Amino acid sequence: MKIFNLIYQLVILICLFIIFLYWFSAYNSAFEADRACHDQLSSYITKSKEYGCDNDVETHQWILFENLEGSKAKIIERFRYRFL
Repeated sequence: MKIFNLIYQLVILICLFIIFLYWFSAYNSAFEADRACHDQLSSYITKSKEYGCDNDVETHQWILFENLEGSKAKIIERFRYRFL
């Protein structure tokens, strides 16, 4: 029983560590993520390809993308921000 409790506590500790790592690796606000996206966008801008930044409200992130033919886009980078 002691081994089961030890394994259970270890699993809980690992889960908490992953949650905190995920939380603290995000930008503090949508504004900071927006600035980071547009700063990165300035290094990608060329005349031959079209790039842009857009806010995805459902996933709480800014997305740096490249426009492709038609209505398709290739995601280059995501800038996640905290929403709570």
